[in-house]
Amino acid sequence: MMQQSIKAAVVQMSSSADVQQNLGEARRWVQQAAREGATLICLPEYFCWIGDGEMQRVALAESFGDGPIQRTLSELARETGTWLIGGTVPIRPAHGPQVGTHAYNTSLVFDPAGQCAARYDKIHLFSFNQGAEQHAEGDTMVGGDSISTARGPFGTLRLSVCYDLRFPELYRAGPDADIIAVPAAFTHTTGLAHWELLLRARAVENQAFVLASGQCGTHSNGWRTFGHSMIVGPWGEVLARRDDEPGIALATLTQSALDEARDRLPVLAHRRIATPSDVR
Repeated sequence: MMQQSIKAAVVQMSSSADVQQNLGEARRWVQQAAREGATLICLPEYFCWIGDGEMQRVALAESFGDGPIQRTLSELARETGTWLIGGTVPIRPAHGPQVGTHAYNTSLVFDPAGQCAARYDKIHLFSFNQGAEQHAEGDTMVGGDSISTARGPFGTLRLSVCYDLRFPELYRAGPDADIIAVPAAFTHTTGLAHWELLLRARAVENQAFVLASGQCGTHSNGWRTFGHSMIVGPWGEVLARRDDEPGIALATLTQSALDEARDRLPVLAHRRIATPSDVR
């Protein structure tokens, strides 16, 4: 159960191939969100780097628990006294044949003391082919294999990343979430068609708040990302939105809103698991 109310923020960025510039921009927006009262802040997927060759992202991969990107997130959470969802960070596999050729696309949660409170390796790797627009995360990314939640004054926080949004079963596994985090870099093509639809659906079916932090604009590698970062309430209403420019969007999340949605329509209590059978 969350505190009676908390203020949350989603950060929207248009990241470049300059890691230090991106870290500086992240710091700027997180500090602004904290000044405006946010105690739970979400950065977007790939906030630290979007550049011209995916192997460059692999080269930036850090060992879990150590590295300049992780240190920056830890310091920023501690300096601002916030719970910080660090978008995604490339994390090096600890062992195996994919060391040096692949990385995990990892979302990390840091508590106000700067300690890593949760780790989630993106499970579903994006693949898209529409003529000249092609993406294949699996070429350089390793898929995770387990769900992850964090617990704090915000209640239960379920971690996910971008393409995960299309797999509703992910959010029904494990403990029920009070808040779902979706740091993302949705393409403009897919975002225009499905972004808000999917976010609101995940909020409604899980009766949870959704924090969706996106990338926006056209990046140096030619990617065009959709933006439209938003915070969605458990009844499916959009509480706050950032459209096409970098910046932040803030909303107050309340336990009473969760209780009202769940009491009015007790979907979570009504769930039944059907047993598969051969039907002819």
